[in-house]
Amino acid sequence: MGTVLVIEDSLTEREIITQYLKLVGITPSIATSGEEGLEKLQGELPDLIVLDVVLPGLSGFEICRAIKGEERTCGIPIIICSTKDTDMDKFWGKRQGADAYIPKPIDQDTFLNTIQKLIP
Repeated sequence: MGTVLVIEDSLTEREIITQYLKLVGITPSIATSGEEGLEKLQGELPDLIVLDVVLPGLSGFEICRAIKGEERTCGIPIIICSTKDTDMDKFWGKRQGADAYIPKPIDQDTFLNTIQKLIP
């Protein structure tokens, strides 16, 4: 079905997300920091990015803004998955360019439905 770059520092969350992706035939690529995620985008581009907000170094909001601000990567859909789930967090995520915002713990059906909407 495609590839998804997962930028997530929590091992538990990475495992959950990658299991969900594999269920629908998507190949996950992993980055444990925003900087590593940006490095991976220098190579082959994924079909979608799943991004945490609270990361070591740059925040997910900063990473989202950087990705959406580059001509080469601005078209890649981004789903922010975060424990930060206030209305202001969701608003801020959308302002940075996120295509969807899913609170943790991640509901499998919501997650997979969102992915199917963003990857044609």
